[in-house]
Amino acid sequence: MLTRRNVLRAGATAGVLAAVPGGLVVGSRSGTARAAGSPFTTPLKVPAPLRPVRLVGQDFYRLTTREADVTMLPGTTTRIRSFNGTMSPLIVARRGRPVVIEQINRLDVPFSMHLHGGHTPEGSDGHPRNQVDPGGRRIFRYPNAQDAATLWIHDHTHHGHAENAYRGLAATYIVTDEFEESLPLPKGQYDVTLQMRDADFEENGALVWDLHGFEDRHTILVNGRPRPFFEVAARKYRLRLVNTSNERLFLLQLGEGEEFTHIATDGGLLPAPVPTRMLQLWPGERHEIVVDFARYGIGRKLVLNNAYPYEGESPEVMRFDVVRDADDPSSVPSQLRPVPDFGTSEIEREFTMSFNRQTGEHLINGKPFDIDRVDIRPKLGVTETWKITNADTQFGIPHSMHPHLDTFKILDRNGKPPAAAEAGLKDTITVMAGESARIQLRFTDYEGLYMYHCHLMGHLQMGMMGQMKITR
Repeated sequence: MLTRRNVLRAGATAGVLAAVPGGLVVGSRSGTARAAGSPFTTPLKVPAPLRPVRLVGQDFYRLTTREADVTMLPGTTTRIRSFNGTMSPLIVARRGRPVVIEQINRLDVPFSMHLHGGHTPEGSDGHPRNQVDPGGRRIFRYPNAQDAATLWIHDHTHHGHAENAYRGLAATYIVTDEFEESLPLPKGQYDVTLQMRDADFEENGALVWDLHGFEDRHTILVNGRPRPFFEVAARKYRLRLVNTSNERLFLLQLGEGEEFTHIATDGGLLPAPVPTRMLQLWPGERHEIVVDFARYGIGRKLVLNNAYPYEGESPEVMRFDVVRDADDPSSVPSQLRPVPDFGTSEIEREFTMSFNRQTGEHLINGKPFDIDRVDIRPKLGVTETWKITNADTQFGIPHSMHPHLDTFKILDRNGKPPAAAEAGLKDTITVMAGESARIQLRFTDYEGLYMYHCHLMGHLQMGMMGQMKITR
């Protein structure tokens, strides 16, 4: 039900944001952060890659979506919706070696598995028409014919995806390739995935679900653990940051503003590393950074903070404890992966994103999602420019755009070239209220019905999605 409180809460995320150098945003909410003792009582769980059944030319996995009881808050048990009974599982794939996943649904709700960032055939993209009903199963085939990147898996059922992701159904999926492996970046145990999200809990540990209740989710989880600590060696680490929240922005800052190196985003490696002291991570986005803990020495403790907490909320996300020495042959090259040339755009499209207060719907070009309507018909191999305008100036609501199937380049924001941190390939872009951005993209290889939508999942669930029929 739409209420004035819900409308104001929907706009609160963007209302006080102001631009800062590097295309980042910073702001503060009214009120002061809640005073508390050290929240870092739980060790980080670093996920080990799932082991596939290795077949001729491909890897096979079985992912069962089911409920499970896990410990998230110390001393309590939480019922989640899971892949194989765990939080934040990890799959590591290799370019050119297909992955086949059999998804078995033992939930009492439908589930449609989407590999976010995946270059996949129509039948494996997770369209709501292909959802797996309770008791059913489906085969998903991922060719992995794409550059190395950090992807993730989540639900795309109509009207159910936001709750399924909130209750735990999110997996990380890493694609590697020879080019990336040839670089001297941190590897093995020093290449760590950090899946970040927020949650609201009852005192007994039960998750509280409210589609509009994102500002009540004050517990920050990293790999399913509340504000954990991570014991690290005095050397460089590659950290893969994945935001699986429904709506939360993480504005990440290390310590009191320590410098780290931004090396990759949604579509993989940046053209060149970007030194930075703050990084914004919107829902659905992935960023990769390198932190050199040798700069601090054994005994140092560094807190990763969210510089944009909700009112009354502590800013801490997690803590890194430097506890030992280690050899470090790794380094960050001055050049990473060049961005491909998409050529000259032959088609230009405009997408206006807005909120309809009367109906409570989020709209693209004045329309809510209709599973029986095709909104655009791109052609394979034809380069397009999309202008995305956020018309929600009254409430200050941010929106994002995520086209399925292929990544894109950001051409400009409000007519200005993108910052270095957005110079690589992306698959999700957030546009603030009253602003616009232009992206360039070209769909390749696969025909069929695909989606594009806002990745603030409440907005998506309230209608902010369109369909495109890609043809030759």
